[in-house]
Amino acid sequence: MTGIYFSGTGNTKFCVDNFMKEYDNSQNSFSIEEKVAVEKIEKDSTIVIGYPVQYSNIPKILRDYIVDNRYLWKGKNIFIIATMGLFSGDGAGILARLLKSYGAVIVGGLHVKMPDSICDEKVLKRSFEQNRKVVMGAEEKIGKCVYHIKNGKPPQEGLGIACHLAGLFGQRLYFFWKISKYTDQLKINSFKCIGCGLCEKVCPMSNIAVKNGLAVSSGTCTMCYRCINKCPAQAITLLGKKVIEQNDVSKYL
Repeated sequence: MTGIYFSGTGNTKFCVDNFMKEYDNSQNSFSIEEKVAVEKIEKDSTIVIGYPVQYSNIPKILRDYIVDNRYLWKGKNIFIIATMGLFSGDGAGILARLLKSYGAVIVGGLHVKMPDSICDEKVLKRSFEQNRKVVMGAEEKIGKCVYHIKNGKPPQEGLGIACHLAGLFGQRLYFFWKISKYTDQLKINSFKCIGCGLCEKVCPMSNIAVKNGLAVSSGTCTMCYRCINKCPAQAITLLGKKVIEQNDVSKYL
């Protein structure tokens, strides 16, 4: 079994890494940003795919990865892990339907609540202790999931018609435009920016570059919130106007 993931602030990486350790005590998990991921997928028949849900949908970067590598999925047995701040309806289901169209066999799905990574909005904010409990709950849920898989009963969260309707009418129908293409709405405050280049380094889309000592963005942001959570000057925002709280899953471990 091979685990692959796209992770913005570390939530999904944490979940896939823990799944693999629980399943066979391995570290056989890879970011889709790593070139070796394609090779690993090609060689394995069973794949675990993890990603953070955005408006009950798949991050644009992951959707493009699935489509661009469509030849990889035929005949693969795939289990999906969808991470989220609260509820997504069919977070796992929307990727399942896309993968099925390329011949994949979906064996199950899991929805895992994790600390909120949208750090420039007040919604879904929890205290430090509450977030620690959320992470501990995620570990427990993943452990139970692996137990059920090994006993032939993989969870089917997010895969049924009721989940599909919940995702569609809960968020996706109203916010599909937000993730249908990459966004140019990332904002970098030139008065706060210190030109350290960390945002340029961590961006999975090469959307940010430091020019003349200041960071500037183009129009290919995939809304992963990695740069916003990492910026030491809190100079970057996307959906909100100021940074409320920077979150990285490592602070709760």
